[in-house]
Amino acid sequence: MTLRLFDTETRTLREFVPRVPGHASIYLCGATVQGEPHIGHVRSGVAFDVLRRWLTAHDIDVAFIRNVTDIDDKILNKAAAAGRPWWEWATTFERAFDDAYCRLGVLPPSIEPRATGHVPQMIEMMQRLIDNGHAYASEGNVYFDVRSYPDYGRLSGHKLDDVHQGESAGEGKRDARDFTLWKTAKPGEPSWATPWGRGRPGWHLECSAMAEFYLGPEFDIHCGGLDLVFPHHENEIAQAKCAGDAFARYWLHNGWVTMGGEKMSKSLGNVLSVPNVLENVRPQELRYYLGSAHYRSMLEYSDNALQVAAKSYQGVEAFVLKVRDRAGDLPVGKWTDAFAAALDDDLGVPKALAEIHGSVSDGNKALDAGDLAAAVDIAGQVRAMLQILGIDPLDPHWADGSDNSAATAALDVLVKAELDRRQQARADKNWAVADEVRDRLTEAGVEVTDTPNGPEWSLKSGH
Repeated sequence: MTLRLFDTETRTLREFVPRVPGHASIYLCGATVQGEPHIGHVRSGVAFDVLRRWLTAHDIDVAFIRNVTDIDDKILNKAAAAGRPWWEWATTFERAFDDAYCRLGVLPPSIEPRATGHVPQMIEMMQRLIDNGHAYASEGNVYFDVRSYPDYGRLSGHKLDDVHQGESAGEGKRDARDFTLWKTAKPGEPSWATPWGRGRPGWHLECSAMAEFYLGPEFDIHCGGLDLVFPHHENEIAQAKCAGDAFARYWLHNGWVTMGGEKMSKSLGNVLSVPNVLENVRPQELRYYLGSAHYRSMLEYSDNALQVAAKSYQGVEAFVLKVRDRAGDLPVGKWTDAFAAALDDDLGVPKALAEIHGSVSDGNKALDAGDLAAAVDIAGQVRAMLQILGIDPLDPHWADGSDNSAATAALDVLVKAELDRRQQARADKNWAVADEVRDRLTEAGVEVTDTPNGPEWSLKSGH
């Protein structure tokens, strides 16, 4: 495996070499659980799930941390407006995110830490920053002194004079460019005790403290959406480095899902929630769509693009199921060299999908020629490739959980009777009856393929 990844910090493709041979440590910035997840939220989950699966397929043990931000101004404001406790609001939507990830086949993280569960680690990190001269307490708040860190802006390319943190001026800030580590308590809001007074954590501090706690002072990969490069990830680096940590060795960022060229967000009112989208396509089809573009590119959403992706997946699915039905079994094979080369080149999923579709075309030709053995070999390769992308149709995750064996057996008797009738009609040169039988089967979702060994049938995808 020679995996090259685009590192945001150096702006270069770098060969991935784990800090510890055979083990990869990854931190993904997860959800701020303020509301229903939309498809823009879960794109990072899908994108970096592929990275995790690819590493695991090469016998690399992966520690994968995906945090939950469960204390935040937006959470507090929305909960208050709804007349609900903040913790109940956060938990409700944390479950909604977990459900969305699960439905899309995203593997559960090694652990999913909540910010509110790691206040002691945050207090300890703030103390180190103050002791090292990089942070200061003022009027119950604690701020990071941006000017104390000469490399500030290295990740994002921001110049210090142009920095705007996107937060309020703050009580007692020495410089407007400084960012908040700890917010002093306000009446009616949750708070925790610290040496500097009661309050609650700043967003940036949460991730630095949790990443260090679970992955150590230095780990392999930090992932997240492109919108997090500044200020969130820039501030994470500043905190961690100034607290004495080496922190992340590689930085990976996925592009947005856009509508009309604008980032999908609640503020724009163009939200497509995962549950709503899944009323129109199946979860595996939505996952295919979200992963079909390169992870670093923008994905422009449209209903038509989603449906085209769904049809594309259905074609691959139909081939795999057809071969399984004819062969009776379909073991997972080995991916192709071209597929591996595509993923090793910065997780090039579009090229990987092109390889899959090329293999499906070859497999269908083998089926048409009556070469079932060749079709089985190709379908085994296709399954191996689809497993890496998390969309193998035969994965138990995508099964509906029902036992349809009796219904399938009954349908087989009926369809074969119709096929026998069609064969007899063709022998009698009664083409009208033969066409009538085939048309009726097609309308019912039954696909008939004439082979040297006689006609074979399968259900079309979605039936």
